[in-house]
Amino acid sequence: LRSYLREENARLRRLRRFYEKVQVLHQDPEASVDNPLLAFSLIKRLHSDWLNIIYSDEATGNAQALHAGLREVEQELPGAEDLDGAARALMRLQDVYALSVKGLANGVFQRSGTDHPPLYSPGRRVSLSADDCFHVGKVAYDTGDYYHSIAWLEEAVSLFRLSYGSWNPEDRSSLEDALDHLAFSYFMAGNISHALSLSREFLRYDPSNQRVTRNVAKYEKLLEMGTGVGLAGGALVTPQPLSLPTPYALLHPLSSQPAPERLLQLGCSYETNSSPYLLLQPAKKEMVRIRPYVALYHDFISDAEAETIKWLAGPWLQRSVVASGEKQQKAEYRISQSAWLKDTADPVVRALDRRIAAVTGLDLRPPYAEYLQVVNYGLGGHYEPHFDHATSRKSPLYRMKSGNRIATVMIYLSAVEAGGSTAFIYANFSVPVVKNAALFWWNLRRNGNGDGDTLHAGCPVLAGDKWVANKWIHEHGQEFRRPCGADPWD
Repeated sequence: LRSYLREENARLRRLRRFYEKVQVLHQDPEASVDNPLLAFSLIKRLHSDWLNIIYSDEATGNAQALHAGLREVEQELPGAEDLDGAARALMRLQDVYALSVKGLANGVFQRSGTDHPPLYSPGRRVSLSADDCFHVGKVAYDTGDYYHSIAWLEEAVSLFRLSYGSWNPEDRSSLEDALDHLAFSYFMAGNISHALSLSREFLRYDPSNQRVTRNVAKYEKLLEMGTGVGLAGGALVTPQPLSLPTPYALLHPLSSQPAPERLLQLGCSYETNSSPYLLLQPAKKEMVRIRPYVALYHDFISDAEAETIKWLAGPWLQRSVVASGEKQQKAEYRISQSAWLKDTADPVVRALDRRIAAVTGLDLRPPYAEYLQVVNYGLGGHYEPHFDHATSRKSPLYRMKSGNRIATVMIYLSAVEAGGSTAFIYANFSVPVVKNAALFWWNLRRNGNGDGDTLHAGCPVLAGDKWVANKWIHEHGQEFRRPCGADPWD
């Protein structure tokens, strides 16, 4: 009987939508079915003309053409990996910026439990559907990440409850699916009583489901054995409170100020660095920090140069890799696409190399510097805390036989609406994205040892499209350009 009623409700809803479409065709107040000619035309159209069109050979041919067109572009469309990656990006933004899941589902980018203004206010608010939230929660569920699955499935259940009984052709899941997955997530998190409550709610909608019935019996038995005790891997465990996953807790926007005596050393200046190249147009230098040495050069490139570099790199972009021992591989802690450009790729790249050499005073001739790396960070794109210099002699960096990376120049090729800052973790400060500016820092101390204070991360992009160009300069060839200091510890 329940199944029959559902089918009847679905049929009535389809008829209602059909009637509404017909109404749209007759908005003219003068066009009334009182006119027998109009009434005849309407009845004929509904009874036979529309059916003739729907079941005509032309309609079948159009459907086949549509399918053929889809097959032609299918390889270029986002796949399952892209969709799951986008779901993980939402979870990453939730963690790093402490965003409320309910707020995200409503299109509001605001921190949980605060009255501060939203971190990002889009011009057009886009809300997530119950099915959208279910998919994000399901991605977390499938990897055993019950911290996130609970938050997103709770929102999915809440939205499905509000729309229960109405049919949405875009929904691939249902309230029953969300309740089922949420109950097991709570079970695995140790909250047996809530898992039992959700499973009982599930049975109100689908009382014949034997699997969930068995789960209810198991949860009841567990609660009889001891309240709040759950199972994981077949063994009894005591539930633990959920907590924010690491290392994202390190990446919240930083606001600490340097010591007062160091504030006196910070400032802005025009620099020529004794280079003829900079005499007519000095570099606009802003000292960001003394330890570690970090400087920001404003208006380092022009809009036209930035667009040229992005255009050159576009066809060659591939998923970024990281060093793993003597190999390089993809990793979830670096989500971006990158490409490498030689200085012979375009005069703009060659001019940029000359400008970097003039500003830093370092030798960029091969093999003393790497090619220009262009990186694109899309939705939730990030790079977790890392050093640019090698911390092991097995690193592929040493294959260049030009020593370790002594310095980094990172050029911001685009602006972002929110997020994307470069956070120096141990030094406890961050630098926001400044379009066309170049960020410079020394990776190595003068004695050749790595500077631990340069541990840094690319915070996830909350809104926008972040493009950067990295130039890594090596220590060989710089012996007389950055000589050792009198202090053996520096």
